[in-house]
Amino acid sequence: TTHYLFIVVVAVNSTLLTINAGDYIFYTDWAWTSFVVFSISQSTMLVVGAIYYMLFTGVPGTATYYATIMTIYTWVAKGAWFALGYPYDFVAVPVWIPSAMLLDLTYWATRRNKHAAILIGGTLVGLSLPMFNMINLLLVRDPLEMAFKYPRPTLPPYMTPIEPQVGKFYNSPVALGAGAGAVLSVPIAALGAKLNT
Repeated sequence: TTHYLFIVVVAVNSTLLTINAGDYIFYTDWAWTSFVVFSISQSTMLVVGAIYYMLFTGVPGTATYYATIMTIYTWVAKGAWFALGYPYDFVAVPVWIPSAMLLDLTYWATRRNKHAAILIGGTLVGLSLPMFNMINLLLVRDPLEMAFKYPRPTLPPYMTPIEPQVGKFYNSPVALGAGAGAVLSVPIAALGAKLNT
């Protein structure tokens, strides 16, 4: 009983950590204008939680299950914001599942080698997650409209947008996000696995 209770606690708490990593998942304006930070936070948090959870159970497929939990939680939050009268695009739900599937595939293909899962799987997550999420954000109707017409109720006054910032900070957000995510996912996942042993 304690074994399964621990699995549930790890899943729920790490999920809450990931979906609240800097508030970047909920609000389209931040997810768009701070795409590099969004990519780093989400790729590292996904890898840390998924690797820890997957190595704890030892079952390929656990990472995808973990990503599915996060996706469901976030869609519930999106529905709640929509019910409050905010537009459909106000909340951006990150695309975690394909990257988590790559992590599971690595773990399975390397015959449950945890070091390969960390190095290869973590790199694949860091490279793929920014790409999937950039495609996801490109489908948003108008991120600037979301930022100015529907400001976040939790946004401090000194952080209220003054002028459009989309596209001004980074030459290639996909490349920067993928590179940073890939580089940082591996050592952080290694730390998570070390704590697990």
